[in-house]
Amino acid sequence: MDDAERETLTGIYRETRTIAVVGASADEAKAAYRIPGYLQRQGYRIRPVNPRGGTILGEPVAESLADVDGPVDVVDVFRPAAEAVDIARQAVAIGAKVLWLQLGVTSDEARQIAEDGGLTVVMDRCMGATHRELGLGPLTATA
Repeated sequence: MDDAERETLTGIYRETRTIAVVGASADEAKAAYRIPGYLQRQGYRIRPVNPRGGTILGEPVAESLADVDGPVDVVDVFRPAAEAVDIARQAVAIGAKVLWLQLGVTSDEARQIAEDGGLTVVMDRCMGATHRELGLGPLTATA
């Protein structure tokens, strides 16, 4: 990771408070549960998104991005690349700041849609592993 990328990624974490996790899972064995759990333990507000509803990580699950209450800083995507374009459109529609496609998920079309909508895009990178790689600790309360 070069210095510019490190600065961009560090800025994302520094400016983020709420992460909508599209494809969040209640299955503790899945990355779509473990990674949001890690981020939650670091102090980020996790808003799980899954059409099944329910509760994940103690948070009510929104059935779609449009159903998430309150502002969303990052849309973290645990869905196949084929769904990324529609998710990018939804992320723009809700006013998110970042579209983050998890490890193994890439879509040039989703990137274009999100960037045209003013979002920063990160693709094919794990949000939890990147947080650790950057050596970032838990969030501290800010005024």
